[in-house]
Amino acid sequence: MSIKRIKPVPSDIDIAQAATVRPIIEIAENIGLTADDLDMYGKTKAKVHLDVLNRLADKPQGKYIDVTAITPTPLGEGKTTTTIGLTQGLGRIGKKSMTCIRQPSMGPTFGIKGGAAGGGYSQIIPMEDFNLHLTGDNHAISVAHNLVAAALDSRMYHESRMSDEKLAQRGLKRLDIDPYAVSWNRVVDVNDRALRN
Repeated sequence: MSIKRIKPVPSDIDIAQAATVRPIIEIAENIGLTADDLDMYGKTKAKVHLDVLNRLADKPQGKYIDVTAITPTPLGEGKTTTTIGLTQGLGRIGKKSMTCIRQPSMGPTFGIKGGAAGGGYSQIIPMEDFNLHLTGDNHAISVAHNLVAAALDSRMYHESRMSDEKLAQRGLKRLDIDPYAVSWNRVVDVNDRALRN
């Protein structure tokens, strides 16, 4: 998709909202993937099945570029913007290129740092989906993590108040978890000052 540049360069949100999002299936087909290779999340997002590695094992290997650490400029151009710009540049010279970046934490999105969707003409769209919930994986991990923490906390609480006989009546055995050996904290995907210390 070619980009029509405007001068002066509009804000990130204006660029994102003016862009036309191509269906992810079209993008996948451009690199040899089919609908069966994807788990769709609406029309613009998908996860690629790992089985694709086996199906395409006989194909030539591509090149891998790892953008791992950059000190961002004062305007915030860092790893994501560089990675997206690099992918756009490779596409511009006719190379099949894909970008894989991690889902950002929601915390910085609402803080001074802002989101992690890149910026200017090198950004992820739809920015709102990317910065907030995407496929729901971060939320699922947070809930699972906190469920384990709550279950552990509950078990330690009940064991401290019940005899072995009472536990046995409920079909439980004493685990004798040392509370000083537990380093499993609760997690939340937001920079919430009220939760510090």
